[in-house]
Amino acid sequence: MKNAVIFRVLVLGAIAIAGIIGMQAYWVVNTWNINEEEFSQKASLALYRVACDLVDMTGGELPARNVVNQRATNYYVVNIESEIDDEHLEYFLQKEFEKLALYADFEYAVFDCATNEMVYGNYCSFKPEQPDLAALGDLPRDDKFTYYFSVKFPNRSGYLLGKMQLSIFFSAILLVVLLFFAYSMHIILRQKRLSELQKDFINNMTHEFKTPISTIKISADVFQGAPEVQQNPRLLRYANIIREQNQRLNSQVEKVLQLAKAEQGNFDLKLEPLPLRETLSQIADSTAVRVEKRGGQLHRRIDVDEAVIETDRLHFTNILHNLLDNAIKYGQDSPDITLYAKASHGKVHIQIQDKGVGISKDQLSRVFSKFYRVPTGNLHKVKGFGLGLFYVKRICDAQGWQIQLHSQPGQGTTAELIIPIAKQGITGWWQQLWGTRAGRLAKPADS
Repeated sequence: MKNAVIFRVLVLGAIAIAGIIGMQAYWVVNTWNINEEEFSQKASLALYRVACDLVDMTGGELPARNVVNQRATNYYVVNIESEIDDEHLEYFLQKEFEKLALYADFEYAVFDCATNEMVYGNYCSFKPEQPDLAALGDLPRDDKFTYYFSVKFPNRSGYLLGKMQLSIFFSAILLVVLLFFAYSMHIILRQKRLSELQKDFINNMTHEFKTPISTIKISADVFQGAPEVQQNPRLLRYANIIREQNQRLNSQVEKVLQLAKAEQGNFDLKLEPLPLRETLSQIADSTAVRVEKRGGQLHRRIDVDEAVIETDRLHFTNILHNLLDNAIKYGQDSPDITLYAKASHGKVHIQIQDKGVGISKDQLSRVFSKFYRVPTGNLHKVKGFGLGLFYVKRICDAQGWQIQLHSQPGQGTTAELIIPIAKQGITGWWQQLWGTRAGRLAKPADS
């Protein structure tokens, strides 16, 4: 993943998270304020009704104003300007709170004019839990009134939080999501660093291999061409083995280097018009020799007329050789391979068929992954790194081509390339190039 992509993910993720946190915080605060306002309204209304009930019992009248006075968020003073029947006060309080569904624990006290002190009444709870007695009984006097009682809700905050369970639940989920996002970004950044270290190591390693491989090749050629070796079959066989294995090692290193460039996205496609019939025939000729050495056959049918495609010659030949190499390697002891190419409706269909071991359906979608090889247990008869099809897929994607695999276990595999034909044929390309060149040559004479 590129640095720019990771930076965009981090920035957009941070903006999204900031927006979600802001919305969640606004929702929680707004819910708290609504519940707090509702609590205050219910408490004031219930206490006003209690005052009315007490006044009705004594035959008095309520004051014109300042009946219910909120001195703190959880403390209320009720002025009735008449004597209070404390025997019925608790009953009226519970009755009015229950009517308004205000099931919050409360304690109350009545002001005694004779002693000028608050006479504690009781602690009333709607739950079976025992209260903390040390935190009760703190109901201060009010010097403005003569006949009044006070009510305190010691667990008001807990009551409001209990009504916000849904908001708290979603806030907890949001916190988990944020932690997961932070952990995911940490993992992504760590994997990116490891991936960069891996790429740097592979690039350095493959480049370091190039020098000894070239030296071995030169030495092997000199060794193989020596008269003493040519006359000794045993030495000649070992010389051929050294040369073949050196070529194999060099091809694997080249493949890794090409793959590193393809994966980084900085490989250059030198597009040029490529006559398809000639190129496919050359590839088929070189592959046929290898197939015949293994006792197999390569069938070819190239019906492309004068079709020309616009591609990079090196990468195009590489992907065809990769597909043919797979057909040879997995085509069992005597590979039977068919190379079929046909041009129709502005596209070229190139198929490479083998009658080898085949691939199961659940593995087909994974064979283009890097380093992936179809599992064969602990035994790997076919050597490789699992890079060939990954390279083929990257080149096809870069050029906008389609590649499809069709396979059945035990019946073989068919790899199909679908490539658009260039708009101009080979004659058109040649005329365009010759016309441009002729114009350049004629220009000095005209001037």
